Amino acid sequence: MYNGIINIYKEAGFTSHDVVAKMRGICGQKKIGHTGTLDPQATGVLPVCLGSGTKLCDMLTDKDKEYVAELLLGVTTDTQDTTGEVLEKKSVEATEEEVREAVMSFVGPYAQVPPMYSALKVDGKKLYELARAGKEVERKARPVTIHEIEILEVKLPVVKMRVACSKGTYIRTLCADIGEKLGCGGTMQSLLRTKVERFVLEDAITLSQLEQLRDEGKIGDVLVPVDKVFAECPILHVRADLAKLLENGNAIYPNQTEEKKYYAPGKQVRFYRNDESFAGIYAYDDKEKRYKPVKMFLEK
Repeated sequence: MYNGIINIYKEAGFTSHDVVAKMRGICGQKKIGHTGTLDPQATGVLPVCLGSGTKLCDMLTDKDKEYVAELLLGVTTDTQDTTGEVLEKKSVEATEEEVREAVMSFVGPYAQVPPMYSALKVDGKKLYELARAGKEVERKARPVTIHEIEILEVKLPVVKMRVACSKGTYIRTLCADIGEKLGCGGTMQSLLRTKVERFVLEDAITLSQLEQLRDEGKIGDVLVPVDKVFAECPILHVRADLAKLLENGNAIYPNQTEEKKYYAPGKQVRFYRNDESFAGIYAYDDKEKRYKPVKMFLEK
């Protein structure tokens, strides 16, 4: 079984679930999961977790992301992108300077109302299922943060921009909100995800490239080990005579480690076995004066 993460370039027309299904066939294993949905027409970075790496799915979903998006001004659709039904068209009266100012005004924290066409659930039903049934429900605004916007090109009515943002940010909704602020409406024309945590576009491979690597017996060449995601975390080793503590996912006191180091409360560390194989992520609990498991990655 493969254990780790593969950085897939999701092509247009595939859902994130399609990618997982195809990878199960390519890799010959069921234990595979993706790290955050990309719309079918969106392209770009989709880290896919395999084996014990599937425990990372929620952790990577929570990471910051970067996109390159095209905003089409003067058009409003029901899905907030150009795949949807056009609800309204308006002329774009704003100048390029006014457009730039409106775009950049969204940098920082802002309350974003999730779109109806999304996978979020209300009373157990996905919003897009309700939307397709012609129903609209009230959605609460959620705090998101736009860390950075770089305007790459303005050719009105189209604005091309790079967006670095927090988890939970809908770029479609950002486009719609910019259009609303300008009074002409706006919709997302295209979306390319360029970065999720350490996974970048330049390193992403297509499913067909993965198939070729499988045929050559080289999938391991693109499989990122689980512990690499935590490269910024210090390393500790449990004492050889106490190895079972680690295997059982028990809490570990600093004097039970080879290094005998204390770290700041809440500081996450990587624990390794004596053979240098990765066991899990722990965090120091100042009250109990010991390291407690956050997530274990014990490969069997």
